[in-house]
Amino acid sequence: MTSRLSDVQRRWVDGRLPDAVIVADLSWDLVDSIVLRVRGCNGDVIVKAGGPRNHHILRELSAHPRHTAPLTDTGHAARLLDGDPDLRVMLLEYLPGVLVEKSVAERDPRIYERAGVLLRALDWLQQPHRIAPETVQQVRQILENAPRRTVRTVPTHGDWQPRNWLIDGDTVRVIDFGRFAFRTRSSDLARLAAQQWRDDPSLEEAFLDGYGGDPREPEQWRLERLREAVGTACYAVQVGESGFEEQGHRMLADALAAF
Repeated sequence: MTSRLSDVQRRWVDGRLPDAVIVADLSWDLVDSIVLRVRGCNGDVIVKAGGPRNHHILRELSAHPRHTAPLTDTGHAARLLDGDPDLRVMLLEYLPGVLVEKSVAERDPRIYERAGVLLRALDWLQQPHRIAPETVQQVRQILENAPRRTVRTVPTHGDWQPRNWLIDGDTVRVIDFGRFAFRTRSSDLARLAAQQWRDDPSLEEAFLDGYGGDPREPEQWRLERLREAVGTACYAVQVGESGFEEQGHRMLADALAAF
């Protein structure tokens, strides 16, 4: 297999997929992450790799399989087939579909409702349970009355937006857990709020219907929006994306206006 993989990464992949050929290079080329769709005798597979300092691969590996199981078990996210954190390389199931971003689906409220359902599923504690209602009420009361300095974190995707959703018929699937981490539940709403929801409130309404409510706490949300804006503006400079940087500054102005 000839590709942009390092020699040791290429040997690692060849050892597991000896007959594979590259079908498409799906990399975004913003950072040193490489995403390849390859085809072997058993079908298509996604190869993801990065340089020695690439932290996106490590984060994605840490998400599998425990935290992605609610989505992989239903076919809404790719299963990890193999990976080596030292080599910064991994193999994932190939998911059918096309990116929602820049397609007509990006403005379809039904897609956002389904994306809301999927994001809620990523938080294991939101799954159906058998806890007695009075116990649930007691727990909620304790959490709601806790000091605001105490923040509950859950598994989050880190880049929950249409460019990481696939649409395949009526099915929405999720890709790229390269920014996976434990954060507040509302943190995964920041990019949607700064982009698609800003222009079309119906998309926000549909998403929250799918999610099952609005997880945002006003004071915490103000700070999250501000942090996301600063991060966007600074990161865009690092990767040389002027349009993304412009968005970051707009986000910053909007966030500061809330204080």
